[in-house]
Amino acid sequence: MPRYTVHVRGEWLAVPCLNCTNTIGWLGKEAVRRYMKNKPDNGGFASVEEVKFYIRRCKGLGLLDLDDTVEDALEDNEFVEVVIEGDIKSPDFIPSQPEGVHLYSKYREPEEYISLDGNSLTTKDLVNLGKGLYKIKLTPEAEAKVKQSREVIERIVKEQTVVYGITTGFGKFARTVIPNSKLRELQVNLVRSHSAGVGKPLSPERSRMLLALRINVLAKGYSGISLETLQQVIEAFNVSCLPYIPEKGTVGASGDLAPLSHLALGLIGEGKMWSPKSGWADAKYVLEAHGLRPITLKPKEGLALINGTQMITSLGCEAVERAAAIARQADIIAALTLEVLKGTTRAFDTDIHAVRPHRGQAEVAFRFRSLLDSDHHPSEIAESHRFCDRVQDAYTMRCCPQVHGVVNDTIAFVKDIMTTEINSATDNPMVFAERAETISGGNFHGEYPAKALDYLAIGVHELAAISERRIERLCNPSLSELPAFLVTEGGLNSGFMIAHCTAAALVSENKALCHPSSVDSLSTSAATEDHVSMGGWAARKALRVIEHVEQVLAIELLAACQGIEFLRPLRTTTPLEKVYDLVRSVVRPWMKDRFMAPDIEAAHRLLVEQKVWKVAKPYIEKYRREHIPESRPISPTAFSLGSLEVNTGVGHDHGQQDEL
Repeated sequence: MPRYTVHVRGEWLAVPCLNCTNTIGWLGKEAVRRYMKNKPDNGGFASVEEVKFYIRRCKGLGLLDLDDTVEDALEDNEFVEVVIEGDIKSPDFIPSQPEGVHLYSKYREPEEYISLDGNSLTTKDLVNLGKGLYKIKLTPEAEAKVKQSREVIERIVKEQTVVYGITTGFGKFARTVIPNSKLRELQVNLVRSHSAGVGKPLSPERSRMLLALRINVLAKGYSGISLETLQQVIEAFNVSCLPYIPEKGTVGASGDLAPLSHLALGLIGEGKMWSPKSGWADAKYVLEAHGLRPITLKPKEGLALINGTQMITSLGCEAVERAAAIARQADIIAALTLEVLKGTTRAFDTDIHAVRPHRGQAEVAFRFRSLLDSDHHPSEIAESHRFCDRVQDAYTMRCCPQVHGVVNDTIAFVKDIMTTEINSATDNPMVFAERAETISGGNFHGEYPAKALDYLAIGVHELAAISERRIERLCNPSLSELPAFLVTEGGLNSGFMIAHCTAAALVSENKALCHPSSVDSLSTSAATEDHVSMGGWAARKALRVIEHVEQVLAIELLAACQGIEFLRPLRTTTPLEKVYDLVRSVVRPWMKDRFMAPDIEAAHRLLVEQKVWKVAKPYIEKYRREHIPESRPISPTAFSLGSLEVNTGVGHDHGQQDEL
């Protein structure tokens, strides 16, 4: 007998359908009737017949025809929503779908698997798991370790040994011994009481990352969870049953207790849960719709699910991957701006960077050469100002290797911290099967990822700070030799005037967001947890900073492409022309003022999807292959020539695009 789960004014109702020829309208009336039956005042209605409503799917929000039969319109156990006409949405209403639902209406359950062992996950793997590209399975070695650590817990319970979190209370209650008959209740109470987060729920991608990372940590075999329970967690991940996890509430020690408790709460069938099939619904209904049972927690298992730094670290992995993506593309955008402003490539000469050999600096200078070297990619724009009388460029162009370079090195440092953290055991107490004992420690403290993510925000912000200054140079006719604000008929048209203001506003906001959260600590749990990392805010604000950086660079990309329009028919280098063509495939040139926000969003989307990098990367890598090794001894002549250029301005050949 088919059954449907129907949402009516915040209530979830299971409605069986004895006759498949019943209509969608019948299903709505039956759901309303059951809703009224459960309300002392009948929900404010005199009868079912007076209720006017429409019905839509929870997945994709598609409206259903009330005259269609349920057999034709719905799958068995599908989730639908009855929307009563005249109802006003409460500000506390949880939507049936998260933001960006259009991304999920085409969701397909992945077929490929990633094998987790707790030791070899990468930040890129985790982000891809968040995107729903893979399912999870454990390696045989991980399964064996999980079983061995569970045996230690079972022995502790059997022998009634006093061990923190297993046979005692938590935090301030660590000295309170719990009788064996209440050990399961202890774990459920832990999850319920610690589910005290607030704020918007994490997106499905971020919830998936959090769940996947907790699975990876449990797979290490130091948590004491049973293999049966861990397999249930994996089954929930593999069908994207994702609990409602508020983004705020963690202080980053003892781990991310509040968000991980919300994660565990859904898995035990309480609270809200989301899946592509159901949208938001009561967790027990979502699990049931996917043929899953709520987890029944055994001793230590509640603690095993909620104790660790996975909220900070999973968001941190997204931050570091997005940071790396935008840093690569920032070099390409800056190179395009340099072309439009008729800058020189002399500042990117190999010898300059060989005598200050920071890795990031050398790589950025290399990318500029690969995009601008006219021996490989002739540039008519560069040729047009080859013998101009300018000696050197402003710092925002000349110093890109030094400024962008340290951002790259910062990202590499943070990525190393994150890679270690995602493959670390962060529980308390730790279960060491080989020693047949548990040890209390402090691996749950989030100071490592918190400090690293504060550093990441500070580093990556500089890409926006320097980009905003380049946008100013593009828009300012006294600096660019282009029309004011990159538009014809200035005055009638304002062009990029306010787009630059937006960039300035984002940069200013970033300055406040870059204040480190990890310099703060507030004592919690009656001074038991008397130093904390505040890593949750470090992770969330790092992501906000990176999004702002992406948006500022999107504006610079649009401005640089608009500048190209005023230099036509001259053409830039081949790779930069490819970047220009990519932008013009989604944003047309500005002939006169128009609604600009969609253009910025389109350019932002190109950067988020790394399409600018994908267009330019083949040219950069080809140049790399042709220039390895790309170094030669530095002669005294090179130094004297450099000094002569700076001090006297003689013989600059400003527009020259070759390697000297």
